Amino acid sequence: MNIKDYKFKIETHAHTNPMSPCADLPPEEVIKKYAAIGFSAVAITNHFCEYSFMGDSKQNVLTRFLGDFYKANNAAEKHGIKAILGMEIRFPENSNDYLVYGLEEDDISHLYELAKTDYVTFYKEYKNDKNLILQAHPFRNGMVLQDPNYLDGIETFNVHPVHNGRIALATKYAKEHPHLVTTCGTDFHHNGHEGFGGILAKTVPQDTFELASLLKSRDYLFNVSGSIVIP
Repeated sequence: MNIKDYKFKIETHAHTNPMSPCADLPPEEVIKKYAAIGFSAVAITNHFCEYSFMGDSKQNVLTRFLGDFYKANNAAEKHGIKAILGMEIRFPENSNDYLVYGLEEDDISHLYELAKTDYVTFYKEYKNDKNLILQAHPFRNGMVLQDPNYLDGIETFNVHPVHNGRIALATKYAKEHPHLVTTCGTDFHHNGHEGFGGILAKTVPQDTFELASLLKSRDYLFNVSGSIVIP
């Protein structure tokens, strides 16, 4: 392995406002900030659950979710980087969050209905060869470990500066379940936290499917505040 080959910085977990009400910045500002610190791609993984639906109609939710991504994509084209469609979905059964990569825009309407069910129903119905479904920050307070038979991976390095992701426990758990893909992400919500996490890759994924494929390949390094970690 030549570490110098892994030169492209990719954010795997970022939120924008208004789709993620807990996020500070609109899509255009998020992209601008990441471009300024040398990132080549940003996965926009907005919350998709009752909390982020905010009591809106289904159509308004879909418009808001995709609208944030379209704005990020337009800004990314302007700044010469890539915006990648992702999602952080939650179900009524508990406070667990799951990151989804490799999703079609046409899937969002169906995912709105699945978000009202439960995780295992979602995984059995939605899982396919193109997508990748991971449990986000599985050892944060309030999380319940999902059955690893219904997961493609876990976010071992969630470097949100406010919440304790218990990275050591997550890394140990991943080692005990080697089929699980592992990721690193900032879980960006707030101004000044951009680029705390992410991955380093040899190439830049051009869309959500290429990001899912890259993560499945495990051919990447973790970028933790500019320090390199080998997964």
